Amino acid sequence: MDITIHSSFLPHTDPDASLAFYRDTLGFEVRLDVGYEGMRWITVGPVGQPSTAIVLHPPAANPGITDAERQTILELMAKGSYFGVNLATPDLDATFAKLEASDAEVVQEPTEQPYGVRDCAFRDPAGNMIRIQEVR
Repeated sequence: MDITIHSSFLPHTDPDASLAFYRDTLGFEVRLDVGYEGMRWITVGPVGQPSTAIVLHPPAANPGITDAERQTILELMAKGSYFGVNLATPDLDATFAKLEASDAEVVQEPTEQPYGVRDCAFRDPAGNMIRIQEVR
């Protein structure tokens, strides 16, 4: 089998704030920005990696979800425990310094983890956990 990761999905609560974070803070390029019935789906990805993307989407856009379920999803997002993504960089310290200087919400400074990676963590504007691992 030849399988790759094409897209991952992260919810957003403020499309403009999420767009600014992923485009301006992380340096991702915008691939699509699609509006439909007052909602936006924004596809971003790392420059030079056209086959890998993150789709920022409205949370609970599924019409089958109840209002109570939507509220639960928003509460989990606010805690940073609903969705997340792991990114990687060869220079974790420089990446951390740049993100910290941008006023991104720091969750964890660069740390050697007991499971064998060195990483740090931030939250995006919607509360999604963004972990960045050092490529060794």
